[in-house]
Amino acid sequence: MPILELERIISLPDESSLMDLLTAIQSNLLSPAILFFVLGIFAAVSKSDLKFPEALYSTLTIYLLTAIGFKGGVAVHQAGIGAVWLPALAAMLLGALIPLWTYPVLRKAGKFSVADAGAIAAHYGSVSAVTFIAATNFLKSIHQPYESYASAFLAVMESPAIIVGVMLGKGALGGKLSLRDAGVRHALRDAVLGKGVLLLVGSLIIGALSGPSGMTMVEGLFVTPFQGVLALFLLEMGMVAGRRLGDLKKAGLFLVIFGITAPLLHGTVGVLLGLWAGLSIGGCTLLGVLAASASYIAAPAAVRLSLPEANPTYSLTGALAITFPFNITFGVPLFFEIAKRLHS
Repeated sequence: MPILELERIISLPDESSLMDLLTAIQSNLLSPAILFFVLGIFAAVSKSDLKFPEALYSTLTIYLLTAIGFKGGVAVHQAGIGAVWLPALAAMLLGALIPLWTYPVLRKAGKFSVADAGAIAAHYGSVSAVTFIAATNFLKSIHQPYESYASAFLAVMESPAIIVGVMLGKGALGGKLSLRDAGVRHALRDAVLGKGVLLLVGSLIIGALSGPSGMTMVEGLFVTPFQGVLALFLLEMGMVAGRRLGDLKKAGLFLVIFGITAPLLHGTVGVLLGLWAGLSIGGCTLLGVLAASASYIAAPAAVRLSLPEANPTYSLTGALAITFPFNITFGVPLFFEIAKRLHS
């Protein structure tokens, strides 16, 4: 069965499949959220004076993470833990394993230092909540159903990757990993209690405990304004990505190639794991998108404290200026097509 599925992926797509992929990409590119992201890039490149106050950016981040977690928790309540535990376990393992194979590639092929390789591995093993939201928007726009508890995958994938990435960096740097190291303690704390993880996991638990009746009470806040808030957030993210385009010269050609090939590989593995865990086409797409994404919120905060030797230009440029734009424009519809072919 797995061999046949892999053959299905690597076989040349027919004309109908290519047209479906192009249609999906077009639909994704013309969504309001993606167009606002493009507007943000244009604003940065054209050196417009458009700028978000830091307080507004933080507010939008808190809102999105809380809304995602709460809605996911309500979905877990409705589905039951029996339906969630296997795909959630697969997502957690995937988050922990991705840094293990990206680290040696970055060290040997990319010639990055131990600290930089560990930092980049942590970013690429961790996940992007905004990429996940863009993927759910895409699936809704094409009326493709997916498991409503999928945001639980987002919550459980964040911390393992950060912990493993830091362990790789610190273990190799000092010859051993010690909890006496302040950087390690900070990394572990941020991986479990950092703002992003705390909001996601905490909101998910609250949603699971309160259930549909709780959602009824807060629906006006967490559901109706969600798309507008996302558009504003992606406008800001577009400006941030646009300002980092100049860092591509410092990052080098290898990081550009890595920033595109890594999500292609990780996303395909994520789709396959989703199929193994019994997820639908939409669910496989979302797990693939999460595996393909790279963190630029939780991971940078933890890595900055635990691996101060690492150059943040590499990890942030790779995650934000290369992988993030690739995923929300082309990656999401591509992983959907892979999931669709596997389920056919």
